[in-house]
Amino acid sequence: MQPITVVSYEPKYRKDFDYLNRAWIEKYFRIEPADDYVLLNPDETVIKPGGSILIALENNTAVGVVGLKKINDTDYEMIKMAVSENSQGKGIGAILGKAVIEEAARLGAHKVILYSNTGLLPALSLYRKLGFVEVPLEPDNDYIRSDIKMELLINNSARSSRDGESPRQEQNAVF
Repeated sequence: MQPITVVSYEPKYRKDFDYLNRAWIEKYFRIEPADDYVLLNPDETVIKPGGSILIALENNTAVGVVGLKKINDTDYEMIKMAVSENSQGKGIGAILGKAVIEEAARLGAHKVILYSNTGLLPALSLYRKLGFVEVPLEPDNDYIRSDIKMELLINNSARSSRDGESPRQEQNAVF
């Protein structure tokens, strides 16, 4: 396996963000209106409001994606994590999960939430390994398929250690 590089979203990755997510969602569920809106408009729904999208590259090919949607000044939602079917089982989800948590800390998040489905056992296992814990699910979330909500409280020491750093132009971590 080639090293996986995680980079920040650029418009050239919009089709990858859309394609990888649609393939994953359609494998297990169906595309819902909220999916369409985010996947077709990542700049206006995620980036411009203060969120982030990370792309996992292998040999300069997008093999995984994850979004971090800003909810308010301290809370973010991890959204739209998908890894290409051919690249699953290589630890790319864990790489993206760790990178998005680091990104959340860099953005000043106190908490990251996510919504998932209890039938997705490998995903839930990954989220738990990353430190997410189950919290009560509100009845009015955006997705019919969501039947579990999880959250991760971001360590204040991780944020304060980054306070002296200049803002990063591009996340470019090799694992």
